[in-house]
Amino acid sequence: MGENFPDASTLLKSMHTAVTASRVYCAEISEKLSGAPPENQFQRHGFSWISAYSEVLAATLEWAEALADQNRFHRLEQLSAAALFNEYSSQMIHGISMSQDEIIRPSNLDTEEAANTFSNTSACTFFKPFGIATLANQIVEECLLRKATGMNIWGDRGLDETFEEITHQFRDFADKEIIPNAHEWHLKDQLIPDGTVKQLAELGVFGLTISEEHGGTGLGKLAMCVVTEELARGYIGVGSLGTRSEIAAELIINGGTDTQKNTYLPKIASGELLPVAVFTEPDTGSDLASLVTKAVKQGDEYVIKGNKTWITHAARSDLMTLLVRTDPSEKGHRGLTMLLVEKTRGDEANPFPDTGIDGGEIPVLGYRGMKEYEMSFDGLRVPVSSALGECEGEGFRQLMNTFESARIQTAARALGVAVNAMEIAFEYAESRKQFGKPIIEFERIYGKLARMVVEITGIRQLSFMAARKKDQGGRCDVEAGMAKLLAARLAWSAADNALQIHGGIGYALESPISRILADARILNIFEGAAEMQAEVIARGLLPRKQDTKKKALDD
Repeated sequence: MGENFPDASTLLKSMHTAVTASRVYCAEISEKLSGAPPENQFQRHGFSWISAYSEVLAATLEWAEALADQNRFHRLEQLSAAALFNEYSSQMIHGISMSQDEIIRPSNLDTEEAANTFSNTSACTFFKPFGIATLANQIVEECLLRKATGMNIWGDRGLDETFEEITHQFRDFADKEIIPNAHEWHLKDQLIPDGTVKQLAELGVFGLTISEEHGGTGLGKLAMCVVTEELARGYIGVGSLGTRSEIAAELIINGGTDTQKNTYLPKIASGELLPVAVFTEPDTGSDLASLVTKAVKQGDEYVIKGNKTWITHAARSDLMTLLVRTDPSEKGHRGLTMLLVEKTRGDEANPFPDTGIDGGEIPVLGYRGMKEYEMSFDGLRVPVSSALGECEGEGFRQLMNTFESARIQTAARALGVAVNAMEIAFEYAESRKQFGKPIIEFERIYGKLARMVVEITGIRQLSFMAARKKDQGGRCDVEAGMAKLLAARLAWSAADNALQIHGGIGYALESPISRILADARILNIFEGAAEMQAEVIARGLLPRKQDTKKKALDD
């Protein structure tokens, strides 16, 4: 591994010290921002990014320690961990890209002294020689060696035997059933075929987090992460097919009546009912509390009137989770109610056959396999009993309870897209020759590939950490938000660098990487745009950072 590279025990000890130091650094930034007004978004969001980096380091340490305990912390895993700790601690000190041209630096936060202190800790000093640029060639060589011998190519995920089997099952499915067809579906702007949806249902994709009592497998959010990543690695649309089922199921599990649970959960789990999330309106975006679509009570029915937009998979769905305003006197979130509304499945010729529902497709750049729609409601009548939990005014709160899971799953989708981009880039770089040798032998190429391997390793573990916390019944809104924030940026950077490796051919529509780039771009927008996600993280962290520095030192 190189005479200067540390042994595993020394590496783990330094990782532990670095995590503690990074948390102290974040606590000092938090103290500096404690009196900053909410309008100071650049600073608040910068703090969110720095804190997310620190949490990636913590998740990576937890992964590495678990692997070491099982004698699974091998060469590639050690190289990736060292490179990640170097890269992320360096960016925390010198500047993090919140977007392509917005960099948060200590000078923006007036924390240069704290950054300098962090930089001079023994941990940061230890990792300085082990940057991605230094280790990139070794990382890529190890990946290629594992690829040649059929081992876990991109590194051990730290999963147990059950989850490894799930991973292999869905990786094989993606290789055989999705990847050979995904680009054609995209170019022809086709819905993912019904036959594929049926296969997913038979594999249990729609009931992963639904209890066995209600027809699911009850495997939880970690299983959802593993399955979603592998399916999204095949095609983001397939990886996203389960999202609406996940949202609908969690709404019903947490807030539904026994009748609603017994009626809908088994049908969702089996794929008999394909749900659709009908929340967004033309003028609201992330501001869901400002929704205006009305449901007026007339006898034992609601009469619905209003407009919705950016509704994914709306035509081919059978059950709407529909957020409406049932109390017109209440202008905020307290007037909102979640309805469970069955509808007739449409097709491309007649997407919305039911009386009282109309709409049409919104053509999009990528993310095409389910299609996007705008919908209008004019006199649609539904029973009052369709209100989730048969209670009014709880819709916003009920929806907020699903956001953790939705963001964890979106992080998994983003990781799948990133892995897809990375694998295509590796394959092309191995086969493409320039100046008498494969381009993978050039530093700027293998450097890009190594960066993908390293970041995927760390951000995946943050996603797993959030999923495990959710499965254990804990609150994970901050961790889920961090995973989504970083994974979305990773998907875009991996796809962009993969296209760069392809050169001109990558820009051609015939090239799958052109699709992956288009698909990756949406991940920074849906399920909470990056800016909103950073604000949610800041709100979650800043109020409860009073004694964080002391806690970090105690830990």
